[in-house]
Amino acid sequence: MRWGSRSKTNPTAPAGGSDRPPEILYGLHAVREALKAGTRPLQRLLVLRTDRQFGDLVESARAKRIPVHVEPPAAFDRLVPQGNHQGIVAFVAAKSYSSIDEILERARTRGEPPFVLILDGVEDPHNLGAALRTAEAAGVHGVFIPERRAAGLTSVVAKVSAGAIDHMLVGRVVNVTHLIGELKERGLWIYGVEPSAATVYTSLDMAGPTALVFGGEGEGIRPGVLKACDGHISIPMKGHVESLNVSAAVAVVVFEAVRQRGKPKPIGS
Repeated sequence: MRWGSRSKTNPTAPAGGSDRPPEILYGLHAVREALKAGTRPLQRLLVLRTDRQFGDLVESARAKRIPVHVEPPAAFDRLVPQGNHQGIVAFVAAKSYSSIDEILERARTRGEPPFVLILDGVEDPHNLGAALRTAEAAGVHGVFIPERRAAGLTSVVAKVSAGAIDHMLVGRVVNVTHLIGELKERGLWIYGVEPSAATVYTSLDMAGPTALVFGGEGEGIRPGVLKACDGHISIPMKGHVESLNVSAAVAVVVFEAVRQRGKPKPIGS
């Protein structure tokens, strides 16, 4: 589903597509200690090279599933114009990411069928923050985002979420299609929200184990991801615009699921 304008990903721009300066660490010692301690969640790592003095840092980052990008010297000079960056910069995330097991365990401990969201390429940190706020308010057990071409858990996202980021589990995955396959194996039904779908979202049974997939700004859900879904649903549009903002679409569909899940069970069930 297309959700308005789309900003292009630029690894040297402020994290998450915001015009605000990102929180960063730079220099070999600072980044090495951060990776070793593990107390500050790192969103991604920029390096001048992957060999020689950067080799151990790159290996450590990848072992922790932190994306690594090789950038030219000018990129580091723009990010750290006054500091001795030594050809390495790490972006600090607002919180740590959660695993599939942790997210599904939250559903189990609550005694509820799993209910998760998959945001396939939402690049605007304001959209991500608003979606997380809605998801937390609706009792969603977790939200999954891809590692690349998507906003991460930056300070901007944290602010827009109005505190929801501290209570919502967020998983970051390398491959969304593989994630969908694993969730299917765990018993979840996966539905992509897509404007051309014949099935209206209100006719879908979302009371059971459910994952809802929403596409990013501009391109919507990628074809391979859409194909991996069990089905597709749409939000009826009565006006001249073709679609809603992604965070608004999340609110519409998710609270229909809240309504369904809050229904009392029939007598004798």
